[in-house]
Amino acid sequence: MDTTPKAIAGVSTFLDDRIGAGSFLKRNMRKIFPDHWSFLLGEIALYSFIILLLTGTFLTFWFKPSMGEVVYSGSYQPLVGVKMSEAYASALNISFDVRGGLLIRQIHHWAALLFIAGMMVHMLRVFFTGAYRKPRELNWLIGVGLLSLALLEGLTGYSLPDDLLSGAGLRITEGVMLGIPVVGTYLTFLLFGGEYPGHDVISRFFTIHILLIPGILLALISAHMVLMWVQKHTQMPGTGRTNKNVVGAPFYPTFMAKAGAFTLFTFGVIALLGTFAQINPIWLFGPYTPADISAGSQPDFYMGFLEGSLRLMPSWEINFLDHTVSLSVLIPALVPLGVVMTGLALYPFIEQWVTGDRREHHTADRPRNNPHRTAIGFTGIAFYGVLWLLGANDEISANFHISLYETTIFGRFAIFLVPALAYFVAYRICIGLQRKDAEVLSHGVESGVIKRLPNGEYIEVHTPAAQDIADHIRGKEEIPIIESGVDGDGIPPKGARTALGRLRAKASEAYGTDHIPLDEGHGHDEHAAIGAGDHSDGHRDGH
Repeated sequence: MDTTPKAIAGVSTFLDDRIGAGSFLKRNMRKIFPDHWSFLLGEIALYSFIILLLTGTFLTFWFKPSMGEVVYSGSYQPLVGVKMSEAYASALNISFDVRGGLLIRQIHHWAALLFIAGMMVHMLRVFFTGAYRKPRELNWLIGVGLLSLALLEGLTGYSLPDDLLSGAGLRITEGVMLGIPVVGTYLTFLLFGGEYPGHDVISRFFTIHILLIPGILLALISAHMVLMWVQKHTQMPGTGRTNKNVVGAPFYPTFMAKAGAFTLFTFGVIALLGTFAQINPIWLFGPYTPADISAGSQPDFYMGFLEGSLRLMPSWEINFLDHTVSLSVLIPALVPLGVVMTGLALYPFIEQWVTGDRREHHTADRPRNNPHRTAIGFTGIAFYGVLWLLGANDEISANFHISLYETTIFGRFAIFLVPALAYFVAYRICIGLQRKDAEVLSHGVESGVIKRLPNGEYIEVHTPAAQDIADHIRGKEEIPIIESGVDGDGIPPKGARTALGRLRAKASEAYGTDHIPLDEGHGHDEHAAIGAGDHSDGHRDGH
């Protein structure tokens, strides 16, 4: 860090002589980035997006976004002579007649799945470590917007081949839009260009898929990266790491070398999947016709939870002022997605309101150190997981020989009970892990050395935890609690005098109370008693 590498200095001097950007380049190429394996999760999504742009550009050279009817005469013999749309015929042509077309198609599809999966696990990492807190709330909202747009981008791309499977998903989309009160019919006619299926939806989805949403995604990803660069990356707690510094390696050459290698690794994995793992074999499904439907139809994984909510919802509808509102379609389509996305967007501000914490945080939390936040996160995962699993209730029923009716009834109860159970289990695990941390600091770690005392008792010698482990544990930050106690005259604080203020104070106390301080481990008294008589470095064998 004392001298600038020649590679940077030379380029910086060249740019500085011409556009005056030398100092900017020198400063930013030596920017420090912290290191932790979980930080790679977001990079998977970024590199997958780059692969999507490249492969998507290749596919647009041959894909024809038209619903005009043609008779197939390509290389796939089972469909020769069958009437189909130009979109489906061109997708078959890419798969069988364009050199490398099928490989690129499959790489594109796998990259799309990895892009969304990468964003999901990246957001979970940010959530569980509290990396969304001030000053990163705006970047968190950008992330929520990116995930929402990625789901819509997946839906539009999934529908483009106009095969029977994607057509079934498009039919569900049409039903959801029709279920929207007042404006549903107008929106449906606007999208489909008339009565379903119309002749315009593929071309309109194509425009949305390759121009509108990718442009917005590219702008938001750029903004996301710029904000991350300016605000600096969060770091995990450890030796010498505080909210006022960054411990890591410089962007050049260390981070650039790692990023380049990980980009190639991501591409290699996706290429292997595209080569050896078949996905979306549209030639087996046949062209879409509104009169046909295939058994066991399943969407891509990111739409599975919406499929599950649709299958679990009872057939409810209401009639109001001579209009029918199909709750059995509207609620499954909007409520689960609304609960998840709205909850994610509002959580940083709700937590800030509950705790009153307006400090800047540049050091991430360990998930165990905020048990309520972690439990809430696992509640959301369980909610999503139940819906995702029951999106395949017909496959579960067929393969495990369970009544379809019974799986549906089970799902209707599980959607409420499993998230509640997940909250309780996650919370107790966090408390248990905190006890373990406190015990490590209080009593050290097991050394594997058994010692016999003069009285015949056997103990295992404990040694102090390594410095990096101890500092990692001591990086735990206390969760602020809003003051709610009364003063000497029995008057509560100003913020706790209203019903909302009292609710906030109680929520703050429940959310922020530290049940396991680091200087008190579970079983402390027991170990202290065992260590009496100048044997505080050990305890009975088997404890």
